[in-house]
Amino acid sequence: MDAFSPGPAIAAFPLAVFGPLDWGVLGIYFAAMIYIGVVAARKDQDAREYFLAHRSIPTWAVAISIVATSLSAATFIGVPDEACNGNITYLLLSMGGLIAVVIVAVLFVPRLYRAGTVTIYGYLGERYGPGATVAVSVVFLLGRMLASGARLFIAAVPVCLLMFARRGQNNFVPTAAQLALAICLIGLIGTFYTSFGGIRTVIWIDVIQFFIVVSAAVLSVAMLLHKTPLSPGQMLQALRDPTSGPDGHGKLFLLDTSFASSHKYTIWTALFGSTFLNMAAFGVDQDLAQRFLVAKSVTRGALSLIWAQLISLCVVCGFLTIGLLLHLFYRQQSGSTAPVVGAYPNFLLNEMPTVLSGLAIVGFFAIAQGSMDSAINALASSAVADIYYPLRRRLGHPADPARDTATPKIAVAVMGVLMSLLAIVCVFMYDPKNNTLINFALSILAYPFAGMLGVFLAALLTKRGNTTTVVLALIAGILTVVLLQPAVLAGWSTLLLHRPLKLASMWWTPIGTAVSFLVCVSGSSAATAIVGAFPVIQTSGERR
Repeated sequence: MDAFSPGPAIAAFPLAVFGPLDWGVLGIYFAAMIYIGVVAARKDQDAREYFLAHRSIPTWAVAISIVATSLSAATFIGVPDEACNGNITYLLLSMGGLIAVVIVAVLFVPRLYRAGTVTIYGYLGERYGPGATVAVSVVFLLGRMLASGARLFIAAVPVCLLMFARRGQNNFVPTAAQLALAICLIGLIGTFYTSFGGIRTVIWIDVIQFFIVVSAAVLSVAMLLHKTPLSPGQMLQALRDPTSGPDGHGKLFLLDTSFASSHKYTIWTALFGSTFLNMAAFGVDQDLAQRFLVAKSVTRGALSLIWAQLISLCVVCGFLTIGLLLHLFYRQQSGSTAPVVGAYPNFLLNEMPTVLSGLAIVGFFAIAQGSMDSAINALASSAVADIYYPLRRRLGHPADPARDTATPKIAVAVMGVLMSLLAIVCVFMYDPKNNTLINFALSILAYPFAGMLGVFLAALLTKRGNTTTVVLALIAGILTVVLLQPAVLAGWSTLLLHRPLKLASMWWTPIGTAVSFLVCVSGSSAATAIVGAFPVIQTSGERR
């Protein structure tokens, strides 16, 4: 029966899983986030302060904010699932991440930071002209909103467990209506406090949320160890058992050297797929790149990326550990099996004692909203600085970013609503039979990232390209990823090669990037650079 029908919905809403004390802990968290946003709103903020915080955020806070944003609910739910139902080969992707942040720190950060624009796409305006910036910004807006909508959808899964599941329902599957209600709950609160304070508020809330997440993870590990009566030796023996993981490998299997293109997490997808995906995430995605733009200098912005990746590696290891312990916990329960999706939130709601379960679920909300508030701020900054202000200037009604305090806040509110709607669309796009939650979130990013990364690499590494080839490169990147989709790939490969090909989603970004790069550099360089078309940050000197 539909969850919104009067009888069953009302009966389910008060829940047996969460007690009054748990709800109290959650209520305190929400009240604190809203209070911080309201306090921040008391200070008048022009567009530059709202989106760049006058480049005054310390390096350590920028690094932690990057981690809080990049982890998302997909990490909280998907990473433990990867270890619980599979093995720890997912950890290999962190190797590509480390390679990527070094490349971004050396190649991207210096030029994008010194461009002095509100968003990183303003650099393309100086390189190719304003049309290129608008084109890339539009692709970013559409791609990031869909990707962040996927993250928000993933976050709604355990919220539905909280709102609608009964204790003991380890394989509870929420309905589309229940997921939509949960999405609106998370999206509304995140949009509310973000619209008040801008990037400064987002970063400091990210810092608070990060420590909440780490505390929840540590608490969960301690509780799992307490509930799993095995010695360290017995745990290792059980995890090394070849029957414990897929393909005849134990749970601790890490280094997959297979050349099979259908395998998601191999040494090759880590070196190439993960490197390109992370290079795109940190270098051309305003959601994360806006962090190094608010650092105090180029050097500090670059260091914040490297530190963020090292911290992220530790956090991912922590969540993989939770997944391994969940496997042991459910294995030693007679007749009990781990849920295929959402093993961790199921454990939080069904096994953790009162108050502790409240603290743990607050950690989940923290990581879910940490990724959302950053995304809507990034979307708003790109929409306002790269599209709205230039459009007004072209129409003869220029706006002064130094005096405009209303437009950024309105833009954040609009982006928050749109993201929530797209998250609801993701409810119907996701296929649990053929995709894990973490893979679903990663694969969506390939559509915008492939073309955007190709364009940025052309701008940074060559002197070729123009507005026309930028637009064509973006289209080529998207079309390449479309052609690599499982059903489409099987169709044209069968037609040409007489057998269907399979390709893991981690390969989509590097292949799409290569095609996009070649298309972009196929054109001659722009005749003149466009200066003054985009808002520029005036600085008196670079601090180190």
